[in-house]
Amino acid sequence: MTKADIVAKISEKLGIEKGDVQATVETFMSEVKTSLEGGDNVYLRGFGSFIIKARAEKTGRNISKNTTIKIPAHNIPAFKPAKVFVESVKANVGIK
Repeated sequence: MTKADIVAKISEKLGIEKGDVQATVETFMSEVKTSLEGGDNVYLRGFGSFIIKARAEKTGRNISKNTTIKIPAHNIPAFKPAKVFVESVKANVGIK
C-alpha cells in the first residue's frame, strides 16, 4: 500500500476531498519526522511508537577495496508496533 492508496481509502471512507486528506497525511508525517529529529519519540496508543535507536560504533568491510572501515555510532529512526497491533496481524495474516 502506498501513500496515495492510504489517501484514497481515507477520502473514500470519510467523504473528505483527497487534497485535504493528502495535506493531513503529509502534515502527520512531517510532525513525526520533526519530533524524531528533535530527539523526541512519538507514541500512538494501540498502533505503535516511532522511536530513535542508537547504533554503536562498529567495524565494517569495504569488500571492493578489501579494507576495514569504522562506522561511527549513530541514531536511526525505528517503528515499534503496539502489542495489540502485533497480535492482530498474527491472528489475521497467514504465513507467506
